[in-house]
This record gives sequence, C-alpha cells and structure tokens, in this order.
Amino acid sequence: MRLRTKFLLSLVTVISSLTCATLLAVRQTAGLRASQEVRREALGTLHTFQVIQHEHQEALARKADLLATLAMIRSGDASAVKDAGEDPWQSDDCELMALADAKGKIVALHATIPGFPMEAAQAELKRSLATKETAGWWYSGTRLYQVALQPFYDGDDGNKLVGTVIVGRGVESAVRDLSQASSSHVVFRYDGKFVGNAVSYSAERQLAGRAREGVLSEKLNLDGENYFVALQKLTVDGIATITILKSYTESEQYLANLNRLLVGLGLVAVIGGGLLVFVLSDRFTRPLGSLVEGVQAFERGDASYPLPPQGTDEVAKVTEAFDRMRQTLEKNAQQKQELEGQLRQSQKMEALGRLAGGVAHDFNNVLTVIKGHADILSDRLPAADSLRSSAAQIEKGASRAASLTRQLLAFCRMQVLQPKVLDLNGLINEGCSLLKKLVREDIAFCFEPGKDLAAVKADPSQIEQILMNLTVNACDAMPKGGQLTIATRNMTVDEEFARNRPPMIAGKYVVLAVADTGEGMSAETKARIFEPFFTTKEQGKGTGLGLATVYGIVKQSHGCIWVESEPGEGSRFEVYLPATEATPDEQSAGRHPEARTESAEVVLIVEDEEGVRELASEFLRSAGYQVLTAKNGKEAVQLASERNGPIDLLLTDVVMPVMRGPEMAKQLQQRNRNLRVIYMSGYLEYNTKNEELSDDFFLQKPFSRATLIDKVQEALRRTPAGVGR
Repeated sequence: MRLRTKFLLSLVTVISSLTCATLLAVRQTAGLRASQEVRREALGTLHTFQVIQHEHQEALARKADLLATLAMIRSGDASAVKDAGEDPWQSDDCELMALADAKGKIVALHATIPGFPMEAAQAELKRSLATKETAGWWYSGTRLYQVALQPFYDGDDGNKLVGTVIVGRGVESAVRDLSQASSSHVVFRYDGKFVGNAVSYSAERQLAGRAREGVLSEKLNLDGENYFVALQKLTVDGIATITILKSYTESEQYLANLNRLLVGLGLVAVIGGGLLVFVLSDRFTRPLGSLVEGVQAFERGDASYPLPPQGTDEVAKVTEAFDRMRQTLEKNAQQKQELEGQLRQSQKMEALGRLAGGVAHDFNNVLTVIKGHADILSDRLPAADSLRSSAAQIEKGASRAASLTRQLLAFCRMQVLQPKVLDLNGLINEGCSLLKKLVREDIAFCFEPGKDLAAVKADPSQIEQILMNLTVNACDAMPKGGQLTIATRNMTVDEEFARNRPPMIAGKYVVLAVADTGEGMSAETKARIFEPFFTTKEQGKGTGLGLATVYGIVKQSHGCIWVESEPGEGSRFEVYLPATEATPDEQSAGRHPEARTESAEVVLIVEDEEGVRELASEFLRSAGYQVLTAKNGKEAVQLASERNGPIDLLLTDVVMPVMRGPEMAKQLQQRNRNLRVIYMSGYLEYNTKNEELSDDFFLQKPFSRATLIDKVQEALRRTPAGVGR
C-alpha cells in the first residue's frame, strides 16, 4: 500500500471517527432533550389539569353555596334541587345536583345526563361524609364527577344541620380539551376501575399494575408504543387517580428524521473531508511519490529519471540527497564497469602472456641450437664453399626469429632486464639521431625535455625499444604526414588520479609522452592495441608485437602506460616510470677481450636442454677449455662434490627443474669462494622479480660462439665476488 493511500486512509479514518463521534453526541443530546421534552410536556399537562381542577372546584363551591342557600330558604325542600336543575342560570356548568337531609339521606338527585343510580350516589355521599370532605370525586359507574359538598343549617340559631347540598361536574369535556391541547392521553381510574375507553384493555392492566406498585412516573411501552406515564392521586385515599400518557411517537419520529439528517451530514462531512484530505495529501505526498518513482526507476536501471526539488522541506532535502547519491552510484557503477573491463583485459593479457612466454621459452632453446650450429658451419666451411651462404641464411633467419622471441618475452614480462639508473632526457637525446631516421620527411619531429627531470631505474636498451616502437607506431598512424612530439616531465600522482587510471598507484613518476596528429583510434581498437599479434595494418606489413612489447617492458619496469585517442584527433601514449633519487650510472665503454686458443680453466655447464648443453660444450672445448656438464642443479652439486680439482667457472641456466640456477650457484660458491658464475637464459619465470644479474655475469639466449667465449674470458679475468653471488 502506497504512503499516500495510507496517509489518505488515516486522515479519512480520523475525520470519519470525529464526525461519527460528534454526530453520535448530537444524536444522544437530541434524544435526551426529546425525552426530557416529553416528560416536561406530560408533567405540564398534569399541572394544567391541576389548575383546571382547582378552578372547577372553586366554581362548584360557589354553586354549592348558592344551592345550599336556596335549600335553606325552602327548609330543605327537595324541590329546590329540581327547580335549580331546570333553571339554566342555576345549573350552568353543573351536571349533578343532589340534596341530602340531616341524616345523610339523599332526598333529591338531579343529573343532566341520566344514569347516576341513587344507590351509587348514596354510597358516594356516605363515603364523603365519613371523610368529612367538602370536595371530592363521585363515580356513577359510567362517569366521573368532580363534586363540592356544602352543608346548610337552620337559619334561627345556625347550629342545627338541616342537610347537605352536593354539586358536581363531569370531567369528560375538560379531559377532552386537555387531551387535544397537549396531545396526550388522560386516563381516570376510580376504585381500581378505568373511566371511559381512553386506552386498550392490555394497557389498562399494565397501568393498574404500576399504580399498585406506587410508580408515579415512568416510561412504558403500551401496545407497542412508548409512553411517558405521569400518575397523580385525586383523593387522599387514592381511590381516584389521573394518569397522563404522553406518547413518544412524535419524539421518535423527530429523532428518526434527525438520524437521517445526521447520517447525511456525516456522509457529506466524510466525503468533503476525504476530498480535502486527498488534495492535501496529494500536495504533500506528491514530492515523496516522485522520489519513490525515482527510486523504482533507479532499481530498474534508469538513472536519468528527473527528480526536480520541490520546496525546501525535509522531502525536498531527501530528494536532493538521493539525487546526489544516485549520481555517485551511477559514477561508481561506470567506474566498476570500467574496472571490470580493465580486469578482463588484464586477465586476457596475462593469459596471452603465459602462452607467449611458454612458446618463446621453448623456441629460444631451439633457436640457440640452430643459430649455434649455423655458426659452427660458417666457421668450418671454406670461404669458397657454396654451403657457406646457406649457413649464413640459416643464421640470419635464426637471428630474426630470436628478435621476435625477445618481443614476445618483453610482452609477457619474462625477459631478463639489466636495469640502470638513467637520465631519461640524456638517453632520448642520444637516440634522437636514430629516431629521426625512422620518421618520414612529411612528419615534423619534436622532442620537449622536461626541466629538472628525475632519474628512473630501467634497462636502457628496453627504453630505447619503447621509443622506437612508439615512434614507428605514430608514423604509421600519419600516412599523410603530421606532427610527432616526444616529451618528458615530472609528475606526482595523487590518489584520485590513480583511481582514474588503474592499476597505477600514487607516487612520484617520470612521464614519457609520445603524441601524434594522426588518424586516432576507436574505443574498440584502443581496447585491443596491447594484445600480441593484433594489428590494424594490412596483412604482411606488421607483426602486431610492437605495442605488446611496449606494454610488457613498461609493466616489467614497474611502470604504467596510458593511451588517449579519438578518431581523427590523433593519439597520445604516456609511459609512467617510477622516479628514483639515485644518481644516474656512468656509461662505460664496452670491453673486447682478447681471443684465446688454449686454457687450463675448468668450466661446469649446467643446462636442462640437451641440445643447448652440447652446443655450449662444443664452443668451449673448441676454445681449449676443460668442460664438465650436468643436466640439472642437483647433478651439478654432486659432480662438484665428487671432483678433486677446482672448478673455475660455472655456466648455468637460470630456470631449471629440480634446482634453480641461482640456488645451485650459491651452494657451489660456499664450497669454492673463487668460483665465477655466468647465468644464461632467454627468459625469467612468469611474474617473478628480475634477479638483477650483472651484465658481466649474464648471457642472453640464443648466443653465438664468439659471444659465449668472450663472456667466459671476461668472467675469468674478474676477481671473484665471493660467496653469495
């Protein structure tokens, strides 16, 4: 459920609850007031009856007094009642007249409505005289009369009771008027009997029960209709009572109408409140909804979903923060993708390097045998022999293959480097004459040396190889001519710069930059330029090893290379070499040892490749040296321990099974401190550090007879370095 919906439902629920509570309170108050109004009207009707009763009682008392005077004048003659009853002026508002003698016997009875039995009148008089009341209620059996009793006395002394005059009035008319005026039922009850037919028989029974229990006012349900009952005694003994029944029908109808009105108002309030809440919630939650849509779009990979800030509230601040986070994550994702691509490229280059290194290693040994035997043939054949040219061609082909092998080894970082502390500006200045020969006349060449350039530690021949390969590559990229610029400078790389150019690390570098104004490269081409045998040239015009060799040399020199290029915008190669504080080495002139024909020195040759071992043995024996051979380090150590005489020089391969060359040399030098050592190898193990072998003690495969003999003579003339070398 969305937040806007929750917010809307919450506010609608609150509004509905408050509205219902308010309307229920109004309904409860209205119901209470309606009940109070019914009660008030019923009690008001009862009070009105009491007032009417009092007025009627006073009028009856006056009539009784007049009738008593008339009866006294006539000495209690019954004709007085008859004459008064027939006289309209005398009988006005009097429906019952009676005259009793001094003994309480009724001697005359006149009723405007027949049906008042003499016996009933006599009984009522007896009761009234017994209670000595001057006002009361008489019941004829069908009608109820309000009566007034007035005794009259002898006129002479005024103490002799002559008789009693009774004047009464029926209550039907007063009750009828009162019922109509108050919209109530007025019920009289006399001596347990109900007068008239105001209510049904079942209602009479319920009222009779309540009267016996002494309940004067109460809400009752009579015949399925609710009434408020107000009951009052008309006589002291309670023989006569009046009951006011006020119906709740009108009140209930009013409340029903009020309920409908309140329900309607409630619905209007809820709907109106809901619309208002919807507008408010839409106004306040729309920015949050946009933020949620932005988050969902970002989860789907759409980072361009617009998120304009709306206002300055908390949601707007969160939206801005999310937008910044989204941009950061998008940038990180792009960097991650670039790093993954670089990792895949690095893994691919590593796999190719392993493959190329393995091939180059085996091929180097083969070339050593081919080149060496071609050299032997050239030496042994007469100058006029036709086979001598064939031997020269074999040697030339082997040399070319050896060059390709060196490039492969350079790419896979398995060649043996001979690093020196170099002044890069001086090295480039010395090589500019050769570089200018590689540049066509339609290409302008320019070298911009950096000021106060720091020294670097690298193999000078390999740096020259880098310059040569990059120069040739730049020239090939400018078939219509252009500008070629070589520049150097110092640079301090910070963490941020290094992160953008992995796997570079922060530190001080010397930058060698080679830039051209040629055709440039596409992103697809740039991603593959360091792969061996990849080339954009026509078939037969390139080996595809030039930039691969540059890549391998830079990596093996602990540096980094970076390329910037766009189609039509030229290319710029930047080589980052770690700067060093050491002083550049002095370049010494090469020595050319004198040839020797005979020698008594003993040379131990250790080589796992039989062909190379036999070739080196042949070369040295032909030069007059005593030669011992072993196929691995373990066999060489055993041979040296069993020999009685000294061994003057050890010629050993670097990488061999069972025991590596440097480890074997160390053991032999511990026994013979005068032992000289020459290492011969065409490569180093993949990803191992350079053994930092001196050029005096290293022989590069493939080698010739002259190169081997010169290196042996040079090593034998040197003073041994002692144990540990």
